[in-house]
Amino acid sequence: MKIVIAGATGFLGRPLVAALLADGHAVVVLSRSDRATIPGARIVAWDPQRVLSPWAIELDGADAVINLAGEPIADHRWTAARKHKIEDSRVTATRRIAAAIAESKRPPAVLVNGSGVGFYGRCGDEIVTEETGAGSDFLAGVCRRWEAQAVTASSSHTRVVCIRTGLVLAHDGGALSKMLLPFRLGLGGRLGSGRQYWPWIHRQDWIDLVRFVLRTSDAVGPINATAPAPETNAAFTKAIGRTLGRPTFAAVPGFVLRIALGEMADSLLLSGQRAVPARASQLGFTFTYPSLSLALEAVLLYRK
Repeated sequence: MKIVIAGATGFLGRPLVAALLADGHAVVVLSRSDRATIPGARIVAWDPQRVLSPWAIELDGADAVINLAGEPIADHRWTAARKHKIEDSRVTATRRIAAAIAESKRPPAVLVNGSGVGFYGRCGDEIVTEETGAGSDFLAGVCRRWEAQAVTASSSHTRVVCIRTGLVLAHDGGALSKMLLPFRLGLGGRLGSGRQYWPWIHRQDWIDLVRFVLRTSDAVGPINATAPAPETNAAFTKAIGRTLGRPTFAAVPGFVLRIALGEMADSLLLSGQRAVPARASQLGFTFTYPSLSLALEAVLLYRK
């Protein structure tokens, strides 16, 4: 297949491209940077502010489009300007891609669009599936509008899948790598009450789920990219300590995180979703790392 990918140079995009190339697909990467290099992939200049440009032509005749474009959500404190960038980078890019697909004489068979479990907002201990409605906080609003733009590409020729991703675990980046230093020093522990659920997924399972969705014609609509067993923050931190052989007696009060991080603390750390992959399981997807212990051993001990 010819697969066009936007947002391919990051923590998820690069290993996904490598996997797709290994599968024998022809991959075209849309990149804002003229210096981007991904071995085996063809790079095309990407300007999401313009539809009538060479990148849009690449979508005409492509078999699949994957859109992972968007500013990181956890790299900076959420000022008004930062929140605007987080939303606009996702919504505008997706709107342009959907418009380009609509203009295509030979539209792709599938658009796989990024999203997040933040779609559901704060859910306490309620079990969350793809049937659960949207939340009302900032991230929920971003995800809702992000997905709404993707759905406009849906037609009799193009199915649209929105991948609602949880906390992705890998050895070379992501949120987990930022958490590890206190644990290695014996200072790790729960955040706030520790009762909030953290839906997680091993990066290899995330990649395999995207590959599965590309070839599964029944995959349509939202799909939770989370492992079958979400854990509370307290259980998550204990599992890290157990895997590393380090204590987890320390705890960070919620008010400290709110002072340090502002609104972002509540949305990303102190609340969560007990999200399960109901749709992926229904479609027959099999997880290589269904339990947190298996995933953490692979990431922390075997660096997979």
